[in-house]
Amino acid sequence: MKTKQIVFTEPNTAKLLDRELSDELNPHDVAVQLAFSTISTGTERANIMGDPNVNAFGAAGVSFPRSRGYSGAGTVMAVGSEVHSVRVGDRVAIFWGKHRSIQVLGESNVVKIEDDTVSLQAAAMSFIASFPMAAIRKTRLEMGESAMVMGLGILGMIAVKLLRVAGAVPIIAVDPNSKRREMALKNGADFAFDPFEKDFAEQVRKVTDGGVAVAIEVTGVGAGFNEALDCMAKFGRVALLGCTRNSDFCVDYYRKIHAPGITVIGAHTIARPESESHPGWFTHRDDIKAVLKLCAGGRLDLDGMIEETHTPYDCESVYERLISNRDFPVVVQFDWRELS
Repeated sequence: MKTKQIVFTEPNTAKLLDRELSDELNPHDVAVQLAFSTISTGTERANIMGDPNVNAFGAAGVSFPRSRGYSGAGTVMAVGSEVHSVRVGDRVAIFWGKHRSIQVLGESNVVKIEDDTVSLQAAAMSFIASFPMAAIRKTRLEMGESAMVMGLGILGMIAVKLLRVAGAVPIIAVDPNSKRREMALKNGADFAFDPFEKDFAEQVRKVTDGGVAVAIEVTGVGAGFNEALDCMAKFGRVALLGCTRNSDFCVDYYRKIHAPGITVIGAHTIARPESESHPGWFTHRDDIKAVLKLCAGGRLDLDGMIEETHTPYDCESVYERLISNRDFPVVVQFDWRELS
């Protein structure tokens, strides 16, 4: 079985290459004809640039070639003999896949799209959307509590939408990029602030009557975490969703965490139960199903977030922009349908 795949062949270089897959499926495998895959901007920038701290566990370091593209959607083209949850022709969301025209994944990494009203474009964002969903769950947000999102990339922007669904009020969106702040307001934020303004923390405390109850930190930098702590109410909860890969920063733990009783939560998406969900801690599959249900019910609009869609043949120029342009669009997808 022949397929095409986007590969980071060396630092700062992306190529669309031919790959060969086995024609034989294992009993629990599913072959999917990919329709759309979504770029996970921060993760893929770190990977193509060769950030030595891309691995959450294990020794630091990165080797090439490497590839990403873990959130996608398409149509089942073949199933193994022991697959029962999907069949040929089903539309599915996939997770931990690749930017590749044909995916062969275990059945556990394929989720059927039950509602025909959910587009494949939206489904291709469902795995990435499950990241902020899990972070919000872990904070045990209560309806009517204030919430803040630090960093308005793809995860932060979806977090704003999900906080609105979850009943947070007010919702504060934070980013130095004015266009992203405007976008966040359209996506459900009540206020949007520049973290580099001199009185940033005071502004947040003013609109939240003393500080935010919940913060979703998605900047991935120590300064963002520090500023989030400056905005917290007593007994507030901070979910570290962004990958803070550089540990070279200091926090005044005594005054910013210990004394006010702040809870800091590791919210990397792999910090989940593997097979059984329970309150605050859902599996990947169950969170993806929840995202798809919210889309089907009209509670969550992911289609409207997509800013650019490209053919995989344009991957070199797309990744060149990702590397060099910090104003790279929030949501960019590859359309694989012409390769089918």
